[in-house]
Amino acid sequence: MNGSVLSRPAPEPPRTVAVGDDPDQVMELWPDGAPGRPLVVLVHGGFWRPRFDRVHLRPMAAALNALGLPVASLEYRRVPGDPDATVADVLAGLRAARAVAGPVVAVGHSAGGHLVLHAAAVEPSLVRATVPLAPVADLALADAENLGDGAVRAYLGGPAAGRTDLDPAAGPPPPGPVTIVHGDTDDRVPPAVSRSYAGRHPSVRLVELPGCDHFAVVDPLSAAWETVTREILAAAT
Repeated sequence: MNGSVLSRPAPEPPRTVAVGDDPDQVMELWPDGAPGRPLVVLVHGGFWRPRFDRVHLRPMAAALNALGLPVASLEYRRVPGDPDATVADVLAGLRAARAVAGPVVAVGHSAGGHLVLHAAAVEPSLVRATVPLAPVADLALADAENLGDGAVRAYLGGPAAGRTDLDPAAGPPPPGPVTIVHGDTDDRVPPAVSRSYAGRHPSVRLVELPGCDHFAVVDPLSAAWETVTREILAAAT
């Protein structure tokens, strides 16, 4: 498994709606789903850097929608040194999703996993369950390990110790169910990051997938996909 999903062609979303004035404040929608299913909101990763956007989650969004789940995929501003803009955009997107569909299932990959954990903890009324996939769940540890060639410091504009308010591991977990799915061969965000978060928050479930790397958890063609979909469907029931 590798990052081939990042460039794999996928259908355009049926709808795209603005949730702010900036071009990156948008939400892609695959709105049709089985009756009674909650909206699944995807938040992409990419170490909070501008060159990575929501497009690489379209194969995942389409595959989840084919299972009967309505899906939204959020875009957000990715400005190095301005983490508050990023956090504000994710919260705005979740508020827009909740206004349409009620509390959502928030699914975030990598840096997006960090963002959904933070959002669900600070505004829990938006989220009924959280499923982070290979999340950067402990900013202090990720900073100390220099993950993504200094991604945490580039995002925050300084060391993680200066923004503990944005570090999920430093605060309380979301009050709703949280299930983390992480491949045990992930060398971009090692599973030790999720283990650290789960170790601080005993209510959190951590599902480790043997032989799966960082991108397997968002790739419908991977061996991880059956487990990922099972956990998302469980969160949506």
